Amino acid sequence: MSQNPASEIASLRDQIRHHDYRYYVEAAAEISDRDYDKLLERLKQFEADHPELISPDSPTQRIGDQPVSELPQVEHRAPMLSIENTYSLDELKKFGERTAKLLEGEPIEWVVELKVDGVAVSLVYEDGLLVQGVTRGNGRVGDDVTHNIRTIHDIPLRLSGKKYPRILEPRGEIYMTNSNLVQLNERQKVEGKPLFSNTRNVAAGCIRLLDPRICAERRLRFFCHSVGYREGLEAESHIDFLKEMADYGIPMTPGMACFPTFEAATEHCEQLIERLHELDFEIDGLVLKVNRYAQRDRLGATSKAPRWVIAYKFEKYEATTRVNAIRVQVGKTGAITPVADLEPVELAGTIVSRASLHNAEEIERKDVRVGDMVVVEKAGKIIPHIVRVEVAERKGELSKFPFPKNCPECGSPAVKDDGGVYIRCPNPECPAQIKERIRYFAGRNAMDIEGLGDKLVDQLVHQKLAQSYGDLYRLTVDRLLKLERMGRKSAENVLEGIEASKGRGLARLLNALSIRHVGNRVASVLAERFRTINALLAVDIDELSRTNEIGQVIAKSVHEFLHSEFGRKVIGDLRAQGVKMESTAATTAAAGARKLEGKTFVVTGTLVKYSRDQIHEFIAEHGGHAASSISKKTDYLVAGEKAGSKLEKARQLGVKVLSEEEFERLIA
Repeated sequence: MSQNPASEIASLRDQIRHHDYRYYVEAAAEISDRDYDKLLERLKQFEADHPELISPDSPTQRIGDQPVSELPQVEHRAPMLSIENTYSLDELKKFGERTAKLLEGEPIEWVVELKVDGVAVSLVYEDGLLVQGVTRGNGRVGDDVTHNIRTIHDIPLRLSGKKYPRILEPRGEIYMTNSNLVQLNERQKVEGKPLFSNTRNVAAGCIRLLDPRICAERRLRFFCHSVGYREGLEAESHIDFLKEMADYGIPMTPGMACFPTFEAATEHCEQLIERLHELDFEIDGLVLKVNRYAQRDRLGATSKAPRWVIAYKFEKYEATTRVNAIRVQVGKTGAITPVADLEPVELAGTIVSRASLHNAEEIERKDVRVGDMVVVEKAGKIIPHIVRVEVAERKGELSKFPFPKNCPECGSPAVKDDGGVYIRCPNPECPAQIKERIRYFAGRNAMDIEGLGDKLVDQLVHQKLAQSYGDLYRLTVDRLLKLERMGRKSAENVLEGIEASKGRGLARLLNALSIRHVGNRVASVLAERFRTINALLAVDIDELSRTNEIGQVIAKSVHEFLHSEFGRKVIGDLRAQGVKMESTAATTAAAGARKLEGKTFVVTGTLVKYSRDQIHEFIAEHGGHAASSISKKTDYLVAGEKAGSKLEKARQLGVKVLSEEEFERLIA
């Protein structure tokens, strides 16, 4: 036994708090669960020998010995207001426009967060010590659930560091992971108890239990997303607040990011939605918030909700079905993607019979096996994904899926991404990759080749008539006539579409080349800055990464592609076939037709000749800037049918209004 028990106890507590921080806040555990448990047991033994040294913030005091007799009602020092919801992307954009109008002329930073599907709570720390945890309740009064809050390991009993506000009220969401629900249901089955249907019901029920020992067994978690009452908080923005909370040992919602414009924030929303399958917890939407507290204060709130935040929600639908088979397919960048063939089940009005499993790690993490019963989810228009396996319903021993070590198409040894999760075929000449790349190259968002659909691409690749992008431009009527159900007129139309694609410009070309991490937005940003393929080839990774919205990962991917043997061959071949490799904006500028330089446009109403994205792209190509809201700085409003409040405001401010025809004459 140590000669100084107080010092030994303090040291053990510091070690345990350090490992809690590394595990719950930084998601970077330094020791195993077993070694962590040994530290905790050692601390318990010391405190049992010296009960006079036990303090309420000790890690051993997370679970109370006795249930509480009732849940007292507590009035929030600052109301926990609800937030405005929308299920429509158009309504979301209108919210951004309203906010810009209220803060006219000011740059507004926007934060995007996942809306965790759990139970909202408010924590109260006084001088760094957790003293209370309260549910949202009706927004003014909630239930005191401190006894259960103390069992949640994500929530520190004492804040880290030595400097913190005198009173701090971080707010967030209590939730349960899908993997923990699977484990809980396995125990329920063994004990002959009913199974739980979803994580939110478990969290909502547990947090209000009178016995904290039951809550501790359920292994609930916590994410911080906002602040209530505070005294001495230094942060002047939401981002700074979250960083400050992390320093105190309080975990923030993952995937959070800050953007300089509302448009960039909404684009990030679309990217997040595509990655929902990566999460081990449920969300029911995304939240967009004004970052700066000073701007929030000026925006204020209605009687129901703040004006500086909105939730972009989507309807969620779930069904349970069986996995009949797991197969793999090779994509345009070589990623070998596993797909689950499902017993057909109706979900959100459609019959679902397959769902992507995305990568080998996801199969392992969710432990999906052929024959399993699985919960399949569809949120809004998102493709279905498997949420979890109902392990408690697994019949007998089912074999784990053996992920292929070689490409199923060409046999090349598969390679895992360095530091990533995807396993790929490294052979750019793989027939499956060729087919998928050419399909994408010809697609509407890429080179937009009229008449070159999936079935025709399949024939061209199968007949060895198109093994590269350049081969498309070497096709002739005679070659096309050799294909099934291909007449002369159809062949001529296809060739006309291919010829027209040569002038699509640098942005569409970069998107069409299937460079990893490069989609529509990244391609447009690169084309706008560098203008020509030669300029892109001339810069290094660091210079690429200094481009707005382009980080090191994207810059490295672009640079490696352009300077690889395969990339140089592709660029050289397309150049030889006459494909334009400069921004269409650069082309018009060189011709003296960059007439919209420095002009700001707003587009409203229903257009006949253009989609909203197309006319915005056209404006950018001719040197202009497309904004979302009318102000004194707006030069032109392009108004289609059913133009509403923007048209009225433009007239009030004296902004020139153009029809589509007048817009076209302006740039002619």
